[in-house]
Amino acid sequence: MRPIRLLIVEDHRMVAEGMRTLLEDEPDLRVVGLATTGAEALRLAAATSPDVVLIDFHLPDLSGPDLAAALRERGSHGALLFLSVDDRQSCLLGAVEAGACGFLHKSQGAPELVGAVRRAARGETLFSPTTIAGVLDYQRRLHQEVGCGHERLTPREQEVLRLLAAGLDNRAVAHRLRIRYTTVRSHVRSLIGKLGVHSRLQAVARARELDLIGP
Repeated sequence: MRPIRLLIVEDHRMVAEGMRTLLEDEPDLRVVGLATTGAEALRLAAATSPDVVLIDFHLPDLSGPDLAAALRERGSHGALLFLSVDDRQSCLLGAVEAGACGFLHKSQGAPELVGAVRRAARGETLFSPTTIAGVLDYQRRLHQEVGCGHERLTPREQEVLRLLAAGLDNRAVAHRLRIRYTTVRSHVRSLIGKLGVHSRLQAVARARELDLIGP
């Protein structure tokens, strides 16, 4: 039987190397690439067609959910398994919304990691019913908190959000609004925090869910 092909996406090289050594000790697992950035992961995924992609939730150039979306957009069919030391409900929600099959805390041991990889390759969902219930409850509470988002977002933040939704990057937003680039970055960070997400892309998606901007 063909071994399970794995792509490891982890910005700490020593951690990635350790995972590769651990996983390749198993005869049915084969690591086909190590990536330390989202951009490198996209390139390697296209070249290697992994069965499972292990993704660090926080990467230097992309958030884990944004990388997951980009992988899907480029035709990757590998199961997505997130790894992080940050297991807040917001991260779990981000993983679920990104289409991941599971989320592992990095403190878990080798047997748990190996077992999770095998289950992911078989197409199983690793989220327990309790975890899913907690995530849905968090999502409901989040929607309640920002459901009246026009009151929580400042007029300038609403302007920035609409321009982001139109596809403008931070520099283009700054030029359009005639404000400093650093000011735009500050507004974007505020939007990400208020909407309970991890990236600009997620902020726009969440704002559309809440009808803060048009489709």
